[in-house]
Amino acid sequence: AGGVKAEEWTDEQIVNAIYMAEGGVKATYSYGIRSVRYSTIAEARRICFNTVRNNRKRFAKQNKYSDYLEFLASKYAPINVLNDPQGLNRNWLRNVKYYLVRNK
Repeated sequence: AGGVKAEEWTDEQIVNAIYMAEGGVKATYSYGIRSVRYSTIAEARRICFNTVRNNRKRFAKQNKYSDYLEFLASKYAPINVLNDPQGLNRNWLRNVKYYLVRNK
């Protein structure tokens, strides 16, 4: 799914793709949310929305990344972190892009 630019996608489309990439209804952690407690899937969705929205603002203020989805991946699913012992985070960006294109 090359050529997928975040500017083409709404926050809602990105959040929906994250939901699917993180396992959808079968996910242990809805939307991959681990760092914040939540009680319902709707609450997890709100947290995810806030993360996507807040990171768009952070992305605009940095110059290390030229692609928002790559920047978001570095925050949402960082590579080589202790809570990802099997290295699954390295697949996150590709999976999110897959669901963005698939559900367009």
